[in-house]
Amino acid sequence: MSRRSSIDSKAGQRVLHLDAFSGIAGNMFAAALLDLGLKRKDLTEDLAGLDVPHRLRVSRVQRGDLTARYFRVEVPGGSGPRKRSRGASPARAQTKGALRGGTGDHGPHGPHAHSSRTRAYPDIVRLFERSRLRPAVRSRALAIFEALGHAEARVHGVSLDEVHFHEVGAADAIVDVATAAIGLDRLGIQRVTSSPVALGHGTFESAHGRLPLPAPATLELLRGQPTVPAQVEWETVTPTGAAILRTIVDEYTALPAMTIEGIGIGAGNDRPGPMPNVLRVILGTSAGAPRHDRISVLETNLDDLVPEHFDHLMERLFEQGALDVSLQNIQMKKNRPGFLVRVMARPSDRDALARVLFAESTAIGVRIQEQERLVLDREIRRIQTPYGRVRVKFIRSLDGVVEVAPEYDDCKRAARRAKEPLPQVLRAIESLARSETD
Repeated sequence: MSRRSSIDSKAGQRVLHLDAFSGIAGNMFAAALLDLGLKRKDLTEDLAGLDVPHRLRVSRVQRGDLTARYFRVEVPGGSGPRKRSRGASPARAQTKGALRGGTGDHGPHGPHAHSSRTRAYPDIVRLFERSRLRPAVRSRALAIFEALGHAEARVHGVSLDEVHFHEVGAADAIVDVATAAIGLDRLGIQRVTSSPVALGHGTFESAHGRLPLPAPATLELLRGQPTVPAQVEWETVTPTGAAILRTIVDEYTALPAMTIEGIGIGAGNDRPGPMPNVLRVILGTSAGAPRHDRISVLETNLDDLVPEHFDHLMERLFEQGALDVSLQNIQMKKNRPGFLVRVMARPSDRDALARVLFAESTAIGVRIQEQERLVLDREIRRIQTPYGRVRVKFIRSLDGVVEVAPEYDDCKRAARRAKEPLPQVLRAIESLARSETD
């Protein structure tokens, strides 16, 4: 299948739906894409653009009554497959010289080799930036690793640059993440939806003792995402799998309306349980129409909040996940001037945002409405520019025309660092962003 931009189709939208009834790991997602139709030859050619020595092992396996594809990365110097016990931890990350948490991926879903050597997060970023991957692929892979790195940094109380990954574990994850980005690009995926992801329970042994499942980094990455219990006592979602979900999924929903074109099944390790240990993906085409979703709209009327506090209130609401915040001048009872504060949010974030309104303003009541929303397809990517990496929103209109909108705050910081006029920086970044849609 030929390469296609992720947002350039005019004849309907190519949608990938993840049926994560048994969780997700990076190698399961990679295997599912290969089973779906990603050509092994194309993948090998693209992965050659990474400076990561490895060998791919792809095979057919049986998981329950289902035949699935199994994906394994072999790394020179690794110790080979390692038997894992039920509830075992994923491959471990190292921060500040001490082993912590889980960030590798083949974990309980597949074999994993271990090494005492480590890669720092900035080294992984440089590796991708020097790679010969297509720009859109490189941007998506970097976004996945950035999500993974931020989660590890938050869990362990260190900066992003202090996060280190085991050499072999990092190589596994690098190939898994790159394969995810390559597959989405090669298959022309424009939108990704997913069922709520199933989470196992239990414990695992870490370098600092026994910890509960899901692993801390996994749970951090799933913050705000819908989950359901898997009813199994082992790890169903690895940190790399969670980072892929957090980065690529546009909406959590049941299988959306589409014309089904293909089905792929990626296998984890063979484990007893109520469901086969696989990830199922469904590829299809939806009509070229605006996307429907639902949002919560929170409102409160304020006539006694000090105006200079509004910026702090806005910051706290956005930090807690608000999609948009607006203020409107109104005339209240007794002819007092006041403000209407309106917050748009995902339904799952409504209670947390209401708490922010109560804590950070003089609100004593919050009105909440559920509303349907129509939105155009959009994707936020981090692209490499002469001014550093900048977030850019790519928006596809109903007639297929792609518009680009660089993130203002990123451009403002870039202009200050470069000591160049903001309009000049904006024009340069817009030009680079448009070249990625060609």
